[in-house]
Amino acid sequence: MSKIIAIANQKGGVGKTTTTINLSASLANEGKRVLIIDADPQANATSGYGIDPKSMTSSIYECLVDEYPINGSQIETCVKGLDLVGSRIDLAGAELELVNKENREKVLAQLLESVRDQYDYIIIDCSPSLGLITVNALTAADSVIIPVQAEYFALEGISKLLNTIRIIKSKLNPSLEIEGFLLTMYDARLRLANQIYEELKGHFGDMVFNTVIPRNIRLSEAPSHGLPAIIYDPSSRGATSHIMLAKEIIAKHKKHS
Repeated sequence: MSKIIAIANQKGGVGKTTTTINLSASLANEGKRVLIIDADPQANATSGYGIDPKSMTSSIYECLVDEYPINGSQIETCVKGLDLVGSRIDLAGAELELVNKENREKVLAQLLESVRDQYDYIIIDCSPSLGLITVNALTAADSVIIPVQAEYFALEGISKLLNTIRIIKSKLNPSLEIEGFLLTMYDARLRLANQIYEELKGHFGDMVFNTVIPRNIRLSEAPSHGLPAIIYDPSSRGATSHIMLAKEIIAKHKKHS
């Protein structure tokens, strides 16, 4: 039975997709079977694996709106053991088309039931909004990773997301947990970055991952080559930090299982 993890923060530019692409590749690199669901109309997780949205026979849009099965919509990626259900810009219109569906918040959860036994981890890349598709992702997930950028306004907006998580927990998905807060774009030379880490730790204690994701040129370049960092430049700090994050998550799940 897989663990479903949503990667969410309604603030844009905090490294959600970078985390999705590289954490998923790192989990697969550790021998896990992984499925990425690209639930963001920008489709950056799809293009970040070098997949042209036009070449896909079906995407997450068709699964949500037209009830295509997830099984058969997966695409194999360049990483062994890692599949992806891609996204296209038309996903932006899915919110409206889902509005009149019965149990509209649970469409994704029901779709994923059929593939849960095929994967160890299902990672959902959420869009930077708290619309119906993100609500679907959080309703389907067992836990959520919240990437937080190491910058001055980083902690703004977290309370809004935590409130959404609370509402979803009370109304739709009582077992939803916070997997952890992940500090991204971290520059150890900056006093501010260290202050933000301390502040996060002060607020959320053990819920903050020990691993931090550094600012790293290779990490930024990799998606334009359609590759995760562990293939593009395996020795880069961007690649090694995500492998550490994957190991931290696997160890945590072992402890709790």
